Amino acid sequence: MSFKYTPNTLKKLEQLYEEARYIIRYEKGTFNSGYCVLEDKRVAVINKFLGIEGRINALIEILPTINVNEEELSTDMQKWYKQLLEKPTADTGTSSQTEMDI
Repeated sequence: MSFKYTPNTLKKLEQLYEEARYIIRYEKGTFNSGYCVLEDKRVAVINKFLGIEGRINALIEILPTINVNEEELSTDMQKWYKQLLEKPTADTGTSSQTEMDI
């Protein structure tokens, strides 16, 4: 199956963060990278002006930098989390797809 930049994929990523006990907030601000992570409070703040693709890319970029206890994740989320970490996040090609199970 393939991973596409759709609202459903964004919702699944948000669910992954929720299971990892992180709060995602969409706020306006001057983020150089499009996001900010408050690790002590387990909050990820994403620029609210980003589109779906930008939000998904920001969440995927944040994922390797946060502490996720895999035991707290559901079985499906554990599998998806491992796949997300294995894939290179620097996909700047014109394709809006990446090979991965959803």
